[in-house]
Amino acid sequence: MVAVFWCWLGLMAVIVATWAGRHYQLSRARRDLPPLTADMYAGPMDDLPSVSVLVAAKDEETNIDDCVRSLLSQQYPHFEVIAINDRSSDRTAEIIDRWAGADPRFVALHVRELRPGWFGKNNAMREGIQRARHDWFCFTDADCVFTSPRALAVAMRYALAERADFLSILPAHQSRSFWERVIQPACSGIMMLWFHPLRVNDPGRATAYANGAFMLMRRSCYEAIGGHEAVKTDVNEDLQMAIRAKRAGLRLRVTSNEDLYTVRMYSTLRQIWAGWTRIFYGCFRTPRRLVASILAVAVFSLLPWATALAGLLILGGDAPGRGLWAWLTGAAAVAGLMQISVMCRFYALTRSSPLYGILYPLGAAISLGTLINALWRAGGRGAITWRGTTYQGAEVIHAAAAPPGGAPQKT
Repeated sequence: MVAVFWCWLGLMAVIVATWAGRHYQLSRARRDLPPLTADMYAGPMDDLPSVSVLVAAKDEETNIDDCVRSLLSQQYPHFEVIAINDRSSDRTAEIIDRWAGADPRFVALHVRELRPGWFGKNNAMREGIQRARHDWFCFTDADCVFTSPRALAVAMRYALAERADFLSILPAHQSRSFWERVIQPACSGIMMLWFHPLRVNDPGRATAYANGAFMLMRRSCYEAIGGHEAVKTDVNEDLQMAIRAKRAGLRLRVTSNEDLYTVRMYSTLRQIWAGWTRIFYGCFRTPRRLVASILAVAVFSLLPWATALAGLLILGGDAPGRGLWAWLTGAAAVAGLMQISVMCRFYALTRSSPLYGILYPLGAAISLGTLINALWRAGGRGAITWRGTTYQGAEVIHAAAAPPGGAPQKT
């Protein structure tokens, strides 16, 4: 029994050291990969290459207007915006048609049916690419708002300076509800375990990642990786495109932003649960990675608190071995405090108040639940429903059609 206590104490020491290492990683990332800001790369823009900006929208009437307005306000010399209405049953089609009639730089496309063998967003983007005229593509999401009119120019200047073929800029999260502020950074932290930007940007490492909220790539890169045809049955097509780009020897870059654009991913606890289940399912893909993530969260995030609580209960009674439990409880408390200090810094980086970092154990517990849910689906025992379409593996189980109107159209 004593040996078990010492092993447990040793594990707490490892957890403390791991969280201390996270402090170093945060500092290094801030130093070596500072976020892009709107005041970077001041100067003329006439020499920037032309860009086709593409955004797919399914039932996005609450977001698409603000998104399009922010895109068309970009101070960029030569660009077009292509919005693809993907079988929406709300006012999305009406809104983008109105923009198409008001600005010659804007094109509205309408997808009426899901092409057999394709997932929704990938099919919509394929329709948009067929209309795109320029040598660079910028893919974004309908829930994104470009908060600076220089966002596209700064991104392009950075891509050219880094000689990037494929640039993904991580979003600045907009969180308004309690659950968003607690859970979103916790889930983002799990993603960083596998897809840290410093590893992604290292050509010598296989690690690849991209966030579909902002992907800027050369047309030649898009064609070299097979376009959306190559990822037509992937829930997380952004990650798979990044993997294909890096395997092809193309230059992949990922960085963050401070004030270029924001996204509000989910607004309710139910949306957060479903959304992060889909993300973990699509990004980790294999049960092995999901199990590894589950163990990492359980051991490094939750075990110290469970140990400290058990220790306090035992120390409050007359159980034997109280001296050993005092050491173990103290080590668990140190591990917990080290964890909170790291997560307060990380929550601040994700634009949540650092005070919400104190509630990280709650966020970690819910994140653990979404990982388990993703594992259940990865094992073939469940399906993913997203934006009205249900997927299971590489198959579409149910696809909601748009109101009658025929084949894909453009306005």
